[in-house]
Amino acid sequence: MVFYDRESEIEILREIEENSRHFAQMTILMGRRRVGKTTLLKNAFSQPTPFIYFFVAKKNEALLCEEFVREVEEKLSVSIGSFQTFAQLFKSIMIQSQTRHFTLIVDEFQEFEKINPSTFSDIQNHWDTYKETSKINLIFSGSIYSMMKRIFENSKEPLYGRVTSFILIKLN
Repeated sequence: MVFYDRESEIEILREIEENSRHFAQMTILMGRRRVGKTTLLKNAFSQPTPFIYFFVAKKNEALLCEEFVREVEEKLSVSIGSFQTFAQLFKSIMIQSQTRHFTLIVDEFQEFEKINPSTFSDIQNHWDTYKETSKINLIFSGSIYSMMKRIFENSKEPLYGRVTSFILIKLN
């Protein structure tokens, strides 16, 4: 994927990251497939702040968690144990974010609906419990616009009203 000049989007993402040093941030980044969302995110976040990148593949949740745990342990230089569900892992990450600042990117977030639909409620619970003392820059990225809108903008959904920033990426 060629990285197109997205200076304004990078600036916005870096401002959000700076704000997350003081208050937990939950950002939604949406755009259709192949517009460069993942490349943008990986270019926006680099040293010195660690960033953790999760790609939600269509596979067993426990296997995903194994991959995600390795990423967390490598990027944060901590041992966090093993988890069978993303909800358990997310709670551990939120606890980690109380003592250190970092960015967590969850790419193709909407895929959790197929893997484990209760993930959204569990994230809501852990976000609400820990956000006041957290220094996390949390970014959920997705390419299925209608699903992402429903997950975050439908008042009947658990993550409604929790987003601090919303970014729509279009083809340049």
